[in-house]
Amino acid sequence: MWKYKYAKLKPKWERLKIQIKNHSQEAKRNFSYIRWYYTKGKQNTSFTARHFGVHRKTIAKWVNRFDESNLSSLEETSRRPHKLRQWEITEKEESRVINLRKKYIRLGKMKLKRMYENEYKEKISSWKIQRVIEMYKLYYSPEKGIKLARKRNKNHKKKRITELTKKDYPYFLVQLDTVVRYWNNKKLYILTAIDHGTKIAFARMYTSHSSASAADFLKRLQILLSEKIINVQTDNGSEFHKDFITACKQLNIQQYWSRVRTPKDNPEVERFNRTLKEEFIQLGNMIDDPVVFNKRLIKWLTFYNFKRPHQTLEYLTPFEHYSKASQLSPMYSSRTYH
Repeated sequence: MWKYKYAKLKPKWERLKIQIKNHSQEAKRNFSYIRWYYTKGKQNTSFTARHFGVHRKTIAKWVNRFDESNLSSLEETSRRPHKLRQWEITEKEESRVINLRKKYIRLGKMKLKRMYENEYKEKISSWKIQRVIEMYKLYYSPEKGIKLARKRNKNHKKKRITELTKKDYPYFLVQLDTVVRYWNNKKLYILTAIDHGTKIAFARMYTSHSSASAADFLKRLQILLSEKIINVQTDNGSEFHKDFITACKQLNIQQYWSRVRTPKDNPEVERFNRTLKEEFIQLGNMIDDPVVFNKRLIKWLTFYNFKRPHQTLEYLTPFEHYSKASQLSPMYSSRTYH
C-alpha cells in the first residue's frame, strides 16, 4: 500500500505575502497595514496607525476593504468624482470664443472672459473658454516666433568678437555696455564705453532703453574722440540693434557682438562699470534727473581720464597712456549734438 504524504500548508499570512508580490507598491503597502493590524497590532486601529505614522481612518478604510480571497481589494481606486460637470456651450458661444482667441492669441481665459462679456453683453464662464482653447488647440506657438527671428537674422549675421584680433592702438576697439539703475521708482539706463587700447572711458544716462538712445550715445562718442572709431563691441541687448546698427553703418564702424552669457568677452567695460558704481554712483551722486546727473558725470569722467592713475596702465592716467595726447578732443558738455 502506498502511503500518501500530505503537504503542510503554510500559515495564512505567509501565503498572502507571496500572493501580494504580483500587485502594485500601493497594494503591498496597504497589505503591510493589514498584516500588522491582525498580528502585532492586536486589531487595534489607533495602535496600528501610530506604528505606521498614518491617520487611523486610513487603517480603518483598508481593514474594511480587505478581502483575503481577492487581494485586488487593496489596490488604490480612482478618485474621480462620480458626478462630473457637463460641458454645455452653444455654437454661437463657441464661434465667438474661437474668433476672440485667434484675434488675441496671447490673452488668457480670464481676460478673454471679460472681453467676451464686454463685447457681446452676455455672461460666459472661463471654464468654457478654456475648453474651447483645448479642443481646437488654440495655443500660441513660440516656434513660429523662432522661425521669424531666424528669418530676420539671415539679413544681419552677427560678427562675434572671437572673430576679431584685438589690437592695442587707440580706438581700434571700443566696448559698450548698459548699466540699469532703479531710483525713486524710476528705471534709468547708463550707457558706458571704454577704449580697449587706451582705457579712455565715457558714459551717459538715458531714460529710455531704446536703440535710438544707444545710437545717440555712439554719435556723441564719435564727436568726443578726434580719431575715428574702427570697431565697437556690444552685448546682445535690444538697445544695440535697429537704430544702433544703422548708426554704425552711417559712421562706417564695424560692430562685433559678445557671446551669449560670456562676460569675459568684454572685461574692460565690465570693470569700468564696477568703478563707475563704486567711485561715483555710490558716493551720493545718483539722481533721477538725467541733466543734473550727466553734468556731475562729465566732471567725474574728466577726473577718471585725466587725473586718476590706473594700475593696469602702470599707474598712468588714460590720457598719459595715450601716445598722441594732442589729438584727443576735450570733454564736451551734456548738451545734445545733432
